[in-house]
Amino acid sequence: MSGHDDLDVVVVGAGPGGYVAAVRAAQHGLRVAVVERDARLGGRCLREACIPAKAVLRAAAARREVAGAGAFGIEVGEPTVAYGGVVAHRDRVIDRLGDGVRHLLAGRRVRVVHGSGRLVAGGGVAVGDEVLVPSRGVILAAGSVARELPGLAFGPRVLDTGAAWLADELPGSLAVVGAGASGVELADALATLGARVHLIDQAAQVLPGEEPEAAGLVARALGEVGVDLRLGATVESTEVGEERVVLRCGGEPVEVERVVVAAGRTPDVEGLGLDVAGVQVGADGRIAVDPHQRTSAPGVYAIGDLCPGPALAHKASAEAIVAADHLAGADASPVDLDAIPRTVFCRPNVASIGMTEGAARAAGHEVSVGRVPYRASGAAVLAGVDRGFVKIVAEVGTGALLGACVAGDRAPELLQQVALVRGLEGGPEELAATVFGHPTLGELVWEASLAVSGRAIHA
Repeated sequence: MSGHDDLDVVVVGAGPGGYVAAVRAAQHGLRVAVVERDARLGGRCLREACIPAKAVLRAAAARREVAGAGAFGIEVGEPTVAYGGVVAHRDRVIDRLGDGVRHLLAGRRVRVVHGSGRLVAGGGVAVGDEVLVPSRGVILAAGSVARELPGLAFGPRVLDTGAAWLADELPGSLAVVGAGASGVELADALATLGARVHLIDQAAQVLPGEEPEAAGLVARALGEVGVDLRLGATVESTEVGEERVVLRCGGEPVEVERVVVAAGRTPDVEGLGLDVAGVQVGADGRIAVDPHQRTSAPGVYAIGDLCPGPALAHKASAEAIVAADHLAGADASPVDLDAIPRTVFCRPNVASIGMTEGAARAAGHEVSVGRVPYRASGAAVLAGVDRGFVKIVAEVGTGALLGACVAGDRAPELLQQVALVRGLEGGPEELAATVFGHPTLGELVWEASLAVSGRAIHA
């Protein structure tokens, strides 16, 4: 399986960037091979992160719904958690979606080569003793790896978030170090399902970089499920034993069964052969790319967590489309990294795009802000999900939509309405002119767009 007559494109990695790139290239009629070192397809997002996380979070949400059914006149007893059933649900979802990726690639006649791929001289990709030489180019989509912290090397008692989501038993206690999206989701899910959770971060708020008001709502919700939240704190020392881990935080010991490190990720470039191919890497360890995802090496593209920008699956998929289109000689619109939605599936959900109000003001923009609470929505009140808000930040004068944040039930879906209008170069006026169905949570977006100019009806 080598030679210019056999392949047009080789994709390294079969995650949400890699398999999307392969399918897109095949749609252009190109002959494609995907190299994946895991025996299964789908990458970390499907196998370890996004999908298993959301499957467990859905189980936690189901427990809350059952516990709160009395508010709707449905009398049930206190729900109990059978974590084996949660695990079975999680694994069914992973297997079903993994099968879907396999069928997608097979349906496009994409070759799957299992093994570790590395760039070699001459524009090829070596997999073991075999070298794949594509006529068009290579797309690197190898993703990222978890970052360890000093004194917390990964092992049986110290896990990365992927290992925590894939655990087959619910720990009695755990400490999560890092209160970004992954850490907050894990703390929320496992505390709701019955674990005793400590969440530690040196930042002053959970979800650093998001709207402080949204972070405050999440912090309160975490407290309601018993999470011990320690902000502005650092782990001063660690003692990892055979059965327990003791962390010293703020001078106080925290003794738990497991520690989960949720302190970010680093590009998985080891063994890719970047130096051999002449691929330049920035000071942050990420591969430098142009707007069409081309690296400094001719015919080599890179996407997803390997490149600058947020380490998000949907960002990788968007860049995959750009790389495959450009490699095929088709028009390719570069990805606007400022337009990548950020989504967190804790309770309440938090979703945002662009700049926060504080960031916009700090950047020198004169802003007008439209904000409406969820309680202004009939749909939110009748569903019992009236905690939250929608906020839109626009520039005075131009009306440009600088950013938006939704905190509350189904926030990621509501934010997509804002993202769509922003992508079409619209703003609050275009949203305000749109008719939303009633009663729906979507009306909150309409109200927030009206509120930018002081015209909200129900808020």
